[in-house]
Amino acid sequence: MKPWTWRRSYPVVPVLRFTGAIGIVTPLRPGLTLAATASAIERAFSLRRAKAVAVQINSPGGSPVQSMLIYKRIRALSEEKRLPVYVFAEDIAASGGYLLALAGDEIYADPSSIIGSIGVISAGFGLDKFIKRYDIDRRVHTAGEKKMTLDPFAPEKEEDVARIKTIQKDIHKTFIDLVKERRGAKINTAGEALFTGEFWSGVKAVELGLIDGLADVRGKMRELYGDKVRLRLIAPSRSIWRRLRIPGSSGEWEREPFARESFANEIISAIEARALWSRYGL
Repeated sequence: MKPWTWRRSYPVVPVLRFTGAIGIVTPLRPGLTLAATASAIERAFSLRRAKAVAVQINSPGGSPVQSMLIYKRIRALSEEKRLPVYVFAEDIAASGGYLLALAGDEIYADPSSIIGSIGVISAGFGLDKFIKRYDIDRRVHTAGEKKMTLDPFAPEKEEDVARIKTIQKDIHKTFIDLVKERRGAKINTAGEALFTGEFWSGVKAVELGLIDGLADVRGKMRELYGDKVRLRLIAPSRSIWRRLRIPGSSGEWEREPFARESFANEIISAIEARALWSRYGL
């Protein structure tokens, strides 16, 4: 074997994996935020001999702000490094997950992937009848007359609902404008029907112009860059023990006054994340 043959360079495509609810922190999964993904994104676009960056997405959505921040970081580096971005939806790329997918110059999915849900949702519970039934006295003191907007322990007010809907419309418009900018003429046939919050299979998403085709990351990258292409998974740097911070370990339960509350909040976050997935039958 000649000395140069084993040093021959092959095309390389770094692969980023974005999995989970966006902005929602759970005990075992830190949630997708810019803070959690920034280092991996930077490393992906800095990889030597990279021909493109591939992004695998499996997310039911979540925080619109974190979705946009991650989207902007990917697009900024794509333009700076002059590297195309290919996005591949797995089980689901819906709501904020689809917003992330828009960072791709091209978007692909499996025929059975769930795509879309271009909308905004707020949900909660009304517990005012519950506390009235059990004669529970609620005591709240505020500085600012609107601080109790949509308080779950108070009857719902029309003016509060109107205010929330106004905010939702602003967020929804930002989402719609981004879809139109990124997908362009591909979605002209479908028109405004895309923006009702409905979601579709990968097959239908191709027809609607929301994605560019049906493919997986390995197959598409080999098609574009040849059979010798090397896929490099770029994983975020994080310690599972630091994320877990299980109360009671190494005396943490006793040392940290808010350990119990923190752990309870993580359980609630896990339930919220589970609810997001369940909306799509997953």
